[in-house]
Amino acid sequence: MIQGNLAGLKSSQLQALERIYRRRIPANELISSELARYLTERSRELNRQIGIILDRQGKVLHVIVGDDREIVIPDLSDYGLGRSGLRGLRCIHTHLKGEPLSQDDLNDLALLRLDLMVALSVGEDGLPGSVNYAYLLPPGPGERTAEVLSVPSIYHLNLDLGAFLRGLEAELERGMAETVDLSDPREKAILISVSQQPRQEIEDSLDELTELSRTANLLVLDRVVQRPRQLNPRYLMGEGKIKEVIIRGLQMGATLLVFDQDLTPTQVRTISAMTEIKVIDRSQLILDIFARRAHTLDGKVQVELAQLKYILPRLMGKGTAMSRLMGGIGGRGPGETKLEIDRRRIRDRITRLEKQLDNLARGRFQRRQKRIRAAVPIVSIVGYTNAGKSTLLNALTQSAVFTENLLFATLDTSTRRLRFPQEREVIITDTVGFIRQLPKSLLGAFKSTLEELEDADLLLHVVDLSNPRFEEQIAAVERILTDLDLALIPRLLVFNKIDQVPAEEVSPLCRRFQAIGVSALDRRSFVPLMQALQARCWIDEEPMA
Repeated sequence: MIQGNLAGLKSSQLQALERIYRRRIPANELISSELARYLTERSRELNRQIGIILDRQGKVLHVIVGDDREIVIPDLSDYGLGRSGLRGLRCIHTHLKGEPLSQDDLNDLALLRLDLMVALSVGEDGLPGSVNYAYLLPPGPGERTAEVLSVPSIYHLNLDLGAFLRGLEAELERGMAETVDLSDPREKAILISVSQQPRQEIEDSLDELTELSRTANLLVLDRVVQRPRQLNPRYLMGEGKIKEVIIRGLQMGATLLVFDQDLTPTQVRTISAMTEIKVIDRSQLILDIFARRAHTLDGKVQVELAQLKYILPRLMGKGTAMSRLMGGIGGRGPGETKLEIDRRRIRDRITRLEKQLDNLARGRFQRRQKRIRAAVPIVSIVGYTNAGKSTLLNALTQSAVFTENLLFATLDTSTRRLRFPQEREVIITDTVGFIRQLPKSLLGAFKSTLEELEDADLLLHVVDLSNPRFEEQIAAVERILTDLDLALIPRLLVFNKIDQVPAEEVSPLCRRFQAIGVSALDRRSFVPLMQALQARCWIDEEPMA
């Protein structure tokens, strides 16, 4: 079927164009002189550009009619990319005014990963004139992404296409192998930040996004920062810049674009329309990590609920955008259904999950009431993710809660007993870690788990003192506690990882913030903490000697 601008064409003209599909080009030729002449004659007759898409066997897959300035290439996503990153297709189209390849032509070559982009000049007599063609270059230090060549006519084109493409693929594979290990099975990501904040804040946030990516088992290929005067409502960043980023990503073999800012459904859709690279934002990356880490029924229900609430507004005008969410990073969890029924199904599923969460919350409430009636003090550990909360819980209670040097290594709430002398004990609870820009849907879903904090007599705010941005992390945790209406519960600030900080800096920092310094890996450092806990939990009694 002929595609493009067919308005006003006669049936005889359409039949002449349909005959192009019956043409077959030898596999080692770019285009035959007969087909080139046929295209230019039809193009002059219609006064419109005509294009064809061919595969490497010389079969015509698409015939496209444009206007006098351009053609619009149809969706080619059904044709996959090879190891070299090429699609195995070439585009040949006419230029009515003898102009060279345009920037749009070169962008299509790079974005669609075509073998070649070819422009045939149309003479006044309808005969083919000069031939301009371009092919992609491997990633390198320069800014050029394509090589553009020209010959005076189709008869001067001396190109063994088969040998040329084999050499081009080998060169592209070598270039890609220099930037990334092609045998690495991990998804390969480019991190993008588009913000008007100070550059240092942007870099700090990108550092955290890099850690989130490592936790999600992503291989980070590159980081891109843009500080525009005004955010683009369609692409977040400028259209030219996003094309440049996508082209660079395709050169490097990227499979994922991760934005540090939350994208609107429109932005996801418009960026995804440019490329087959998956597009996700910070919230979706965090949701994916949570989906990996949830093991208990509570955790699984809460993560699925958060994912569904995130997906629901993005179903509007979904098109191909939501298909980018299927599989791999950003695609775990409830998945997607057909547009006609998925809104209703998702709303029904959200209702069922919320009821299930309420039932689970009632069970937790009953358990909490038993602890309250037993008059056992309750201490809850809170803090930024990867501050060492679970490690500290393990060390204090000699338990074996899972720990790892990753963000959100533990997601599910853990409760243990901490024994003191004189047969006294406290209930100590470890909760999910906090992070800046925590997705609202996730915070809402985990409110039921964080209800554990409401009954706490004391919040143990654990801080990673070795992190250069620990003050910002303290402020972020305090903001979240305020949002959860927990700001009035007494808190004890604990600086963890003091063994990774110069000894002369620890005491002044502890005095300045009225904190207690510990190393969760060294139980000998716990004496001041245990004394403070005993003093806080049994105020009327003498502290432990």
